[in-house]
Amino acid sequence: MPFAVYVLGLAVFAQGTSEFMLSGLVHDMAADFGVSLAAVGSLTSAFAVGMVVGAPLVAVLSLRWPRRRALLAFLLTFLLAHVVGALTHSFDVLFVTRVVAALANAGFLAVGLSTAAAMAGPEAKGRATSVLLSGVTLACVAGVPLGAVVGEVWGWRSAFWGVALVSAPAVLAILRSVPATPVDPGAPGVRHELRALRTPRLIVTLALGALVNGATFCSFTYLAPVVTEVTGLSAGWVPATLALFGIGSFVGVNLGGRLADRRPGPVLVAGGAALAAGWLLLALVAGHPVAALLLVLVQGTLSFGVGSTLIARALYAASGAPTLSGGFATAALNVGAVAGPVLGGLALGTGLGFRAPPVVSAALVAVALLVAGAARRTLRREGAAVRSEAQGSGRANVNS
Repeated sequence: MPFAVYVLGLAVFAQGTSEFMLSGLVHDMAADFGVSLAAVGSLTSAFAVGMVVGAPLVAVLSLRWPRRRALLAFLLTFLLAHVVGALTHSFDVLFVTRVVAALANAGFLAVGLSTAAAMAGPEAKGRATSVLLSGVTLACVAGVPLGAVVGEVWGWRSAFWGVALVSAPAVLAILRSVPATPVDPGAPGVRHELRALRTPRLIVTLALGALVNGATFCSFTYLAPVVTEVTGLSAGWVPATLALFGIGSFVGVNLGGRLADRRPGPVLVAGGAALAAGWLLLALVAGHPVAALLLVLVQGTLSFGVGSTLIARALYAASGAPTLSGGFATAALNVGAVAGPVLGGLALGTGLGFRAPPVVSAALVAVALLVAGAARRTLRREGAAVRSEAQGSGRANVNS
């Protein structure tokens, strides 16, 4: 795997840390700005919406930029947004910096996915995808807890400075390691890539990615109250539980990356079935500490193993849209990241209480499996019809 792919993974680590770190900083930020916790929580929502909207939009705008220039522009914008966020004393300005950072993050990840896939070669897109997504999982394991510790010791602004400092070496490394290739004048334009994105196989794959990621964030968002209210462990176990999920996600991304290029079918079918069963089992045994913690590790592995494989398959399915495919894959992931917690929150009012989000997660993965099965049968019938029509036309030509 080219060294530049790992450099892109470092930048994604910084961006993933920024996306999730506010969960450990909300109280200090609310006190500093004199706003409510809900207002600080809106910063996370703004970031997620910026990712959903920004990924395809910014990818379109940067379509005619050389890839290295686009990556540097997005990463420098992301870095400067965090510098401004660390310095400002206006909550409105901070809100704007979160939206700008999200747009830059979305653009970087969209271009980064296509750049990594191109550098890795046509048969290693799954491994390249896993390296980039490893940055997100490492952010959950190490970056977010470290940001919380730094914020506790030196204040929330230090966490923003930390993200900027981690981003700086990635800027220099991209300058040195990503080739400065010019835009190919014969490369497909926006209309061509958009037409290539309308293929049924790709649309289904993106929908499956959104469903699986929605299931992941539906339960991940509410793991803390599950641990304290259902499992009965103290609040001190929450960071360890989140770290277990993060470790599992790191393992899953790397396993998925190794298998996505060669054997995606078994990963998606067997892994998807196990994922749905695991979420349901977690809801049933959440009151037993050992079983619950073990399942958190397993579900982290399965969630990101299946999810990263789906993203890799989206890149394969969208070979005619090498730039915009990364943008739409990023948007699909973040649609799930936005919808999952909302659905989990709505389910909390049921009689299941904090066991409800894993049940919703199981239902989302089950829907994904049903959609995949129906789409596969439809595509097979259409393929058989096309082959039969071609054979009939061939026989007619011979007889004539």
